[in-house]
Amino acid sequence: MTQPVHSCMTKAIIADGDQLELGPRWMRSRRARLRLFEDRLICGDWSVRYDDIREAVLASFRSPILRIPGYVLSARTDSHTYHFGLNGSRYWKGDLPFPVTRTKTRLRMSWISIAARTVLIGYVAYAAWQWIT
Repeated sequence: MTQPVHSCMTKAIIADGDQLELGPRWMRSRRARLRLFEDRLICGDWSVRYDDIREAVLASFRSPILRIPGYVLSARTDSHTYHFGLNGSRYWKGDLPFPVTRTKTRLRMSWISIAARTVLIGYVAYAAWQWIT
């Protein structure tokens, strides 16, 4: 096997449509190394040939709370749509080994994501109050 052009850790899911929302699907996502080769990408046991990609979109964003930069790469084939959550590496700003449409977007937060953050903030506030008094 040839050496990858790029390799990084990713969260990945297979799902139809727009997946630019924090929520349960991403919490249960596959965590693996995404490797890009000259002719295909591999994530765990998923292998996607660039010739099979009908549409690829690379959405750049900043996380809703901490403003950390990141990307979601969506690759649609005839059978699946793969979504890869990626860190803000400079690699994604350059040329990729397959055609891609680039967009800037905002991540949305699902109700469960908002509820989890509210509970966490409440717990931290309660712990701080207990420590102070």
